Amino acid sequence: MRGYPWRMGKKSRSKSAPEVTSKPKRPEVQFVERPFEGLPAETDLIAMREILPSASVELTVGDTPVLLVTLLPDQIPALRREDGTVVVAMQTRMHTGDASRDIANAIEKALELEPGQALHLSALPEPGTRLQDLVPAGAALAVTVHDGFDYWIDPATERTPELEEALESAADSAVPMIAVDGVTSAYWTRMGREFLRWVRPEPEYDLLDALARLQARRETDLEEGARLIGAFRACGALVPVWELNPGTEADELSTPCKAFEKRLAAALAVTEPLTADERRARAGMISPQVTLR
Repeated sequence: MRGYPWRMGKKSRSKSAPEVTSKPKRPEVQFVERPFEGLPAETDLIAMREILPSASVELTVGDTPVLLVTLLPDQIPALRREDGTVVVAMQTRMHTGDASRDIANAIEKALELEPGQALHLSALPEPGTRLQDLVPAGAALAVTVHDGFDYWIDPATERTPELEEALESAADSAVPMIAVDGVTSAYWTRMGREFLRWVRPEPEYDLLDALARLQARRETDLEEGARLIGAFRACGALVPVWELNPGTEADELSTPCKAFEKRLAAALAVTEPLTADERRARAGMISPQVTLR
């Protein structure tokens, strides 16, 4: 018999070849448009996640003190101090479509660390615990805005001249930002010029309609010369931005912000359809989605 008996036809090969089993698909975290919804201080948490360079908020998970901060050195997700405190960053390189899940995952992983260790993640989390599941119901979350990054350093660490220099350098590179006194989630900043960014809790379309009503009446200025220049979206919320009068300081904004909030509340309460002028104002506001972040 001629031929090469060790060679098999396609049909034989297909029967003899080992079956290739595909790995089960890894569950993915679903996108959540408003990840911090339902949490106390939602709008401040959004600000920490999206616009604040240096801020922190204290909470307790079980019996462990947890410090949420804007970011940590080298953008690591978390660390555990020598005293057991867990420090977790809200701004990191790796993230899913649900910021709440990302932060909760970092907290849970950091709780497993030994004191003095930093957390390093190699893969995104799968669906699971969210921050809403870890924060006790009714907890008061008070966000503190800092002008430096001293919270990076474990209190047990010796403050050497080199360490102080590194902290000073980090602080000098951060954009200055100050919370407006007595006004929720309104933040003054200076980037060549002075601006106000105000994270609002209202549903986006309701807020746009209300701002359009005010704009049609020329009532969106915080004060004369401090004009609304647009807005951007952040974690499902709308963040209006005002360009302030040159030289305006944060401590000058409390009164005009509170006066504007009264005008806004009245506009939000209106239920009639937008007038033609208000529709034009709304269309004009949708176009300039500012990128001032």
